[in-house]
Amino acid sequence: MSQIKTINHTRGHSEYFKSIITEKSRNFVGRDFVFSAINNFIQEYDRGYFTIIGEPGIGKSSIVAQYTNKNDNVVYYNFDPPQPPLVRGEDIVGKLPLVKSENNEIGDYENFLEIVNYQLIEILASLDNNKLENELDDNSNLFSLLLQKISDKLPQKQSLVIIIDSCHKLDLNQYKRGANLLCLPRYLPQNIYFILTRRPFPRDKSSLLIETPAQTLDLSIYPEQNQLDIQTYLKQHLENYPHDQQLLTKIDASETNFMYVSEILKQPKLPQETLPQNLHKYYQEHLNKMTISIDKWPTISPQILQFLLQQESSVSLEIISETLDEDQYDIQIVLEQWREFFHVETIEEQSYYRLYHPSFSNWLKQQLT
Repeated sequence: MSQIKTINHTRGHSEYFKSIITEKSRNFVGRDFVFSAINNFIQEYDRGYFTIIGEPGIGKSSIVAQYTNKNDNVVYYNFDPPQPPLVRGEDIVGKLPLVKSENNEIGDYENFLEIVNYQLIEILASLDNNKLENELDDNSNLFSLLLQKISDKLPQKQSLVIIIDSCHKLDLNQYKRGANLLCLPRYLPQNIYFILTRRPFPRDKSSLLIETPAQTLDLSIYPEQNQLDIQTYLKQHLENYPHDQQLLTKIDASETNFMYVSEILKQPKLPQETLPQNLHKYYQEHLNKMTISIDKWPTISPQILQFLLQQESSVSLEIISETLDEDQYDIQIVLEQWREFFHVETIEEQSYYRLYHPSFSNWLKQQLT
């Protein structure tokens, strides 16, 4: 992995985030095609947003954790898992004015600003010994101010990268149509970049309203590269644990999901058909989120889900509509609400749907029958 040239600094990552970065990047392999895409974007544009999109468990968080390990001047924030309140401000309390929402509560946006602003101040201090004492009294525009000041002080051809991981954990309903996640800036100063990761969003929630270069990389359209990285991951594991060779019977050669593979490898003695507890918990979180939509559309949603669970391959919206004798528009609304849990491919302008992983599909069948 080639590194973006950045300056050294004290980072300012909390111990909590350091532990996440360490855990997410443990036994990391491959993903060179992603790092190349990021590097090419930064080399081609003097600022911008780069978004990594991928199905659950495909390795988005590990990619940005590894990127953070290998590059200096990276500001890091992760929404998954949510940062515990007592840990959240462990090395920030007293150094920044507390950011609160209009109802005097600390939410996603306020928590993000407080922690990221602290990291930005650490970086600015490494570039400029001047203090920001006056500016800190009013933090309403502190984020934009810090980005501009760092941009002004960055040495030539050096950059600042801000990583925001697991943006799908945000409540999309709190944003007005067209509003940016976390109220991210529409304009960026020179040499300032954001790398975002998220699962697929519903279409009306998926874009940023920005006047700056932007690029997305959808991991699902790189199946061969994902498969190759999984095989490399397995080879590395078997070199260390040769007695786990029998686990390969549980893992298809075309597998692309790191979450599934890593959890299988963690518990080699589980019976063939038994799902690791962490995967069971992970899939239960999926179902809990899907159930919200089922509650909103109690008649049509269970029908759609049961029909899709019976299919062995991707199925079109038209076929679902004809089989269930329901309006395509109503079906599409439900499918859009479940978008993060589906693999969707377009063939001749027709969308085809299937649940993102066979293991999740099999688990759902067991839960719903």
